[in-house]
Amino acid sequence: MVTSTTKSSDTLEWTDLDRKAVDVCRALAMDAVEKAGSGHPGTAMSLAPAAYLLFQRLLRHDPSDPTWLGRDRFVLSAGHSSITLYTQLYMSGYGLTLDDLAHLRQWDSLTPGHPEHGHTVGVETTTGPLGQGIATAVGFAIASYRDRATYDPEAAHGESPFDNTIWVIASDGDMEEGVQAEAASLAGHLRLGNLVVLYDDNHISIDGDTDVAFSEDVLARYASYGWHVQRVEDAEDVQALHAALTAAQAETGRPSIVASRSIIAWPAPNAQNTAKSHGSALGAAEIAATKQVLGLDPEKSFDVPDEVLEHSREVVARGRAAHAEWEPAYLAWREREPERAAELDRVTARRLPSGWADAVPSFPAGKDVATRKASGDTINALAGVVPEFWGGSADLHESNLTLVHGAQSFGSPESGAANVSYAGRNLHFGIREHAMGAAMNGLALYGGSRVYGGTFLVFSDYMRGSVRLAALMKAPVTYVWTHDSIGLGEDGPTHQPIEHLWSLRAIPGLNVVRPGDANETAIAWRTILERDDAPHALALSRQGMPTYDRAPGSPFASAEDTAKGAYVLRDASNGQPEVLLLATGSEVQIAVAAQDLLEEQGVPTRVVSAPCLEWFEEQDESYKQTVLPPAVRSRVSVEAGIAQGWWRYLGDTGEAVSIEHFGASASYKVLYEQFGFTAERVVAAAQASIAKTAHIKGSTTGN
Repeated sequence: MVTSTTKSSDTLEWTDLDRKAVDVCRALAMDAVEKAGSGHPGTAMSLAPAAYLLFQRLLRHDPSDPTWLGRDRFVLSAGHSSITLYTQLYMSGYGLTLDDLAHLRQWDSLTPGHPEHGHTVGVETTTGPLGQGIATAVGFAIASYRDRATYDPEAAHGESPFDNTIWVIASDGDMEEGVQAEAASLAGHLRLGNLVVLYDDNHISIDGDTDVAFSEDVLARYASYGWHVQRVEDAEDVQALHAALTAAQAETGRPSIVASRSIIAWPAPNAQNTAKSHGSALGAAEIAATKQVLGLDPEKSFDVPDEVLEHSREVVARGRAAHAEWEPAYLAWREREPERAAELDRVTARRLPSGWADAVPSFPAGKDVATRKASGDTINALAGVVPEFWGGSADLHESNLTLVHGAQSFGSPESGAANVSYAGRNLHFGIREHAMGAAMNGLALYGGSRVYGGTFLVFSDYMRGSVRLAALMKAPVTYVWTHDSIGLGEDGPTHQPIEHLWSLRAIPGLNVVRPGDANETAIAWRTILERDDAPHALALSRQGMPTYDRAPGSPFASAEDTAKGAYVLRDASNGQPEVLLLATGSEVQIAVAAQDLLEEQGVPTRVVSAPCLEWFEEQDESYKQTVLPPAVRSRVSVEAGIAQGWWRYLGDTGEAVSIEHFGASASYKVLYEQFGFTAERVVAAAQASIAKTAHIKGSTTGN
């Protein structure tokens, strides 16, 4: 382990104005939280030297062009200390004002309680759920390495316009979260030398001193992951911080972490080193006393002396200069690599290649195909024409069928593994579903990737925090969740998802797609790639399913309407249905078989395939009523999961064929029979719904 404690005054010019600016940042944090009446002032106060140092001296950024291609990325994984980031964005000239700081955590402000991507300029990712920020930053680092390897592979390190650094500030809380550990392990394995984490080691959390729950040697753990580790004993020692962070940035063969020992709420006379200062306003008296210690006017709030702001805003000119210094190398690269430059322009504009959709496969009727197999075939077809389309799985390539055949794996060529490079198309996340979900967010937000990641649907539980953030950020990631029901069979109830489909549909902004055959799967993938404004979940079968004959003249509709979310797959024989059968995924075939039986009984029946209810809800009311006529109140849903949300479509006379308990270990055919997923049960449910409808109509007529 390297310990950096020596003051190196010749390495950093740190003036009295810099010191005063740091103290002003502490005061702004106190004032903002006090005015809000809630928040986290203590960490922001002790982080002020490091955060100011990063934004003023180390972070390559241009506040006048926040989306500059060549910028570094900064992630505040300790998102509860959002005022740390907002203060630096204000001081650096990103457009935030003192009034914005004064409206911390208030309605319609640019300074919400935790940083939100897309809401505040300069916020690279939404953070707050601890551990997510550092794990997302691993995705940023992966994306950066792949961009460099894709667009400028021959350049020596430090000589490419695609070289940059991913900076992270993380807290004790981050270091306790499991997602952080998974991501750090992955980053070490991948040797992501562009990733630098500053660990604010202040020993305080809400419950008090962290020694009540946390006593491990974090740096020893990170060293075992393959990280470069350093320690700074005093977070107020800016020279030591600068030396350590500079050394970390210079370490290009592995990721780096710098543990900085800080005193939370320093230098508040009574609040420093207390749990209360972590998550509560300090109070007017303590703020005044602290300002006196800092040499600031205790009678003034949100006071930023002109000379301090002017000095801090010099970073705008330095950022423009850094941008201008970077530009010639970038333009020389564009001239040298016109085809790669054109490709970069296309990807940056989020345009798909011309004619890409022609590669979407079509599957012939008459053969049973598992939708995971159809997905794998589609992935490979699209990978050949959409270079930014890539991803992997959590050690389940053979089950999820997410492998791009013939492509290299993403990773360090120095790892010793075969067929590995940083330009690889296949990501091996290992058995790290938590980290996979968060890293996928980073890959999507960094730009240049249409990323997918796979595991079993039941293990989406491990990813849920990241999925929710993806939905909040509208990040275009795709989850390939296979083995989507009791249809996976013998692995039993631990692996059979029951509540998962509706649990995931409950997440606003997440589109859950469960295709009913191979061609629906292909069209689903096409539709997902056409949309870049939301995350998507593909729930795919292990078992084979019929591929419907959709040729002109066939009773089965074209799979094109998959993009509408729900459509009439096969209508009633007379075009006037008395009952509607709504089904998804592997249960569509059961609904089709039940339709045959009902039609034989003289009951005109419509089968509606509903692969994505979120897409369906986007359609206009006219289309929705065409698919589900309000006058047809006899309805049955058929899905191998809980029925929870289906009642929205079933109404008071509908019936649900569902499973409201855990599964069992047996072949899928036995399970479907034993748990009632049969055409006969669907017919019985349809007859029950018809009877209820008739009863209600009779009661109405009688009245």
